[in-house]
Amino acid sequence: MDKIKIKNLNLYYGTFQALKNINLDIPDRKITAFIGPSGCGKSTLLKSLNRMNDFVDNCKITGSITLNDKSIYDINANILRKRVGMVFQKPNPFPMSIYDNIAYGSRTHGVVSKSKLDEIVEKSLRAAAIWDELKDRLKKNALGLSGGQQQRLCIARALAVQPEVILMDEPTSALDPISTQKIEELIQELKQEYTILIVTHNMQQAVRISEKTVFFLNGEIIESGDTEQIFSFPKDKRTEDYITGRFG
Repeated sequence: MDKIKIKNLNLYYGTFQALKNINLDIPDRKITAFIGPSGCGKSTLLKSLNRMNDFVDNCKITGSITLNDKSIYDINANILRKRVGMVFQKPNPFPMSIYDNIAYGSRTHGVVSKSKLDEIVEKSLRAAAIWDELKDRLKKNALGLSGGQQQRLCIARALAVQPEVILMDEPTSALDPISTQKIEELIQELKQEYTILIVTHNMQQAVRISEKTVFFLNGEIIESGDTEQIFSFPKDKRTEDYITGRFG
């Protein structure tokens, strides 16, 4: 089943067209990787899926994006961002305690019970495979954590509001290899319950963790399909040139 459907999507920043006629179905509870050189539209499309481009001046979008067959523009933006969570390239914990970072979203959505918040914090940190490391430090400032721990904390924070979809914009590019491996293992576990889209510059990462890969170039989708097919038997010469390192 497809979780998100994108039809005839065009996106403009002023007169510059950043996305051109994008048509794409995102399967439910699978990992879809967006690959392509810098500035090709991967992150722009990712941010369109939870309307983060609403904050950008002169941004105009035509076409349709649906979540469970309902237009994302018919969903309140705050509710949409609860259902479609985002994890950024650089870990961005709030300058507050670990506990308050995780409880923040639930409090915003009206949860006040301490026992309920305790439960959400523990469940989210366990889901992000970091509970054992942090359970005795919940009152400590999140900014004191290592980069890899901060990124897992940010994933836990996204999970805390029970999203259906998790968008990840190069979530491991600022991390060392060991932290990267932990995050990749975590992402693969999370797909049991969530639909995951990941923008990555790391080809090996796309091969290791995704089931579907979409290759972008100059704001267009050149090719999309099963990851194994894209990397083993690309149909388009430009895809082959990119994944073999001839450009990009």
